[in-house]
Amino acid sequence: MLDSIKSKFQNKQPYMFIAPAVILLMIFSIIPILIAFVISFTDLNLKGLADWSNISFIGMENYIELFKDDTFLKSVYNTAFYVIIGVPLVIFFSLGIALLLNYGSNKLFSFFRSVYYMPSITNIIAVAVIWGYLYNTDYGLINYVLSLVNIDEVPWLQDPLIAKISLIILAVWKGIGINMIIFLAALQGIPRSYYEAAEMDGASRIKTLFHVTLPLLRYATFFVTVTTLIGWMQFFEEPYVMTQGGPLDGTVSVALFIYQEGFQFSEFGYAAAASFILFIMIIIVTLVQFKARKSDTEY
Repeated sequence: MLDSIKSKFQNKQPYMFIAPAVILLMIFSIIPILIAFVISFTDLNLKGLADWSNISFIGMENYIELFKDDTFLKSVYNTAFYVIIGVPLVIFFSLGIALLLNYGSNKLFSFFRSVYYMPSITNIIAVAVIWGYLYNTDYGLINYVLSLVNIDEVPWLQDPLIAKISLIILAVWKGIGINMIIFLAALQGIPRSYYEAAEMDGASRIKTLFHVTLPLLRYATFFVTVTTLIGWMQFFEEPYVMTQGGPLDGTVSVALFIYQEGFQFSEFGYAAAASFILFIMIIIVTLVQFKARKSDTEY
């Protein structure tokens, strides 16, 4: 046994190859996470950064206060609202567009692939400027079009509920591209023989879709679902740029709440505690997804 252990450590080449990645992971991920976890049990703020003697260990007080904080509870509700509505829409539209674009390979289809992919790589500031104009209550393009059919002005970013829906529309439009590419790659990896067998059996296109295509996309769908869900639970850019969490904290997400507490109000301990609550929420949701996927494959 000792000889086998010794022989493993004598073969140093694999460890040399993975060492840079492991070191970078430790420095920029694991160590900062551990430091933030310790900070979440303190009252660290600007005074504490200037003089460490001003930092006090307060135990679970930050976590207890968070669940009494109306703004934090509202951010949890808003994040759940974004996830429940936004994630299915992204998956539905990205899969639907991928299915449509998969039927052709000429220049027109390639053009539309680029059109649908471009929003996902467009700078969020440029997107906010354009969509801010579209959503403007007084002179925005959307309200102008609605006025042509005698529909009253819609307060797209002034009403808390409508503002959340407006941000979801923007985020869905921006997030379709990457998932569409993943679905397209999965579709093109399906062997043609499956479709030929279905055609020989007399299956219609609808039956082929539901009994051949969609079942063979289950791994891609699972991957897209998990990554999209995690991304939407960290929903930040759209409310930060478009509404800054308003009106009346109606669009503030947990990620935006953490940013505001940490970088605007300099309550680093409080923000660190909120970040770990978000981390636990993401872990739980991800584990549920994997558990559901495992139980599905057992049948």
